[in-house]
Amino acid sequence: MPPGMSEFAPAADWMRDPDIARIVTALGDCRFVGGAVRDALAGQPVGDIDIATPEEPPETVRRLGAAGLKVRTYGIDHGVVLAIGERRHFEVASLRRDVGTDGRRAVVAWTRDWREDAARRDFTVNAMSASPGGRLFDYFGGRADLAAGLVRFVGDPERRIREDVLRVLRFFRFTARFGSLPGDPASLDAAVRLAPLMDTLSGERLRAEVLGLLAAPDPAPAAALMAARGVFRPILPAAEGTDRLARTVAAEARLGLAPDPVRRLAALLARPDPGRLRLSAAETERLNALAERKPLDRATLYREGRARFTDRLLLAGGDEAGEALLAEPPPPPFPLKGRDLRTRGVPPGPALGRLLRALEDWWIAEAFRPDRAACLAELDRRLG
Repeated sequence: MPPGMSEFAPAADWMRDPDIARIVTALGDCRFVGGAVRDALAGQPVGDIDIATPEEPPETVRRLGAAGLKVRTYGIDHGVVLAIGERRHFEVASLRRDVGTDGRRAVVAWTRDWREDAARRDFTVNAMSASPGGRLFDYFGGRADLAAGLVRFVGDPERRIREDVLRVLRFFRFTARFGSLPGDPASLDAAVRLAPLMDTLSGERLRAEVLGLLAAPDPAPAAALMAARGVFRPILPAAEGTDRLARTVAAEARLGLAPDPVRRLAALLARPDPGRLRLSAAETERLNALAERKPLDRATLYREGRARFTDRLLLAGGDEAGEALLAEPPPPPFPLKGRDLRTRGVPPGPALGRLLRALEDWWIAEAFRPDRAACLAELDRRLG
């Protein structure tokens, strides 16, 4: 086989998808690119499947349309169209080369050279492509890097980062998922040195990339390296709690819970300051709430609910008593209402609310056992 070509023989049922077969037939010369190839070689589930072709966008649209496929052209200026299959859709990109960048976006031109297109990608593990017939095209050693747990920029690391500064974070995200630390020295050095340039990026892009990093099976070692080398400082200066992040990740694994990036962000932050990350209102509220210290007791579980209590439990690194509370059946509704106090002569107002809350606290402390009659008896006792 020519240099850079080898057999591509992972468990690739996705390559025989009927929708993909229609697209491949329509395009003729095409390959699978990027994440699908990388994940298949890594033995991980394949999610989005992207396809590349040497044809320019108008010809791609014509061929797909002639095959009866619906096409959306919202990204056609960047060489990307969406092919709509019967069950799912696929991005189809024309081969490109960069003619200019500003650190956030690239100006591209079309090419028919597969290697030239691969050369503009970020990491060697993302620069591989595979033909529908089962040939792997690997111009920069991505397969060997993947096997070695090495995340390495294609070509000159500084040039790759200056093309898109978000690649600083992407380096650590992919290292957390596929690599081992400290990783490729030249790539790490460039990422650390150019991290201050991230202050030019939008809060939305920063949020997506940081939460993507925190969604890795175990992001704690990468996050600790980032904190130690000052990578977080320009965008997330409160990211100091890497030990707590490690404890949270370990507790999630022990309890068999899926990674939760926002919970892990709360663990990472020494204070509820998202820096330049543009979080949603719900994410911001969650960070602020979890910054409040509350005991891992029955009252907290009852008043905040199981999801928030679970967050607190995991942020504490687990707690046997708290885990036992989660295993208890959900409590019944509190038996009393405000009207029960009013019928016994308690006037509406703040005093009524305080008394009702005190009765509920007593009921919680009694492990939710008192029924309505017992709660009314306690009310009568307190009213004298």
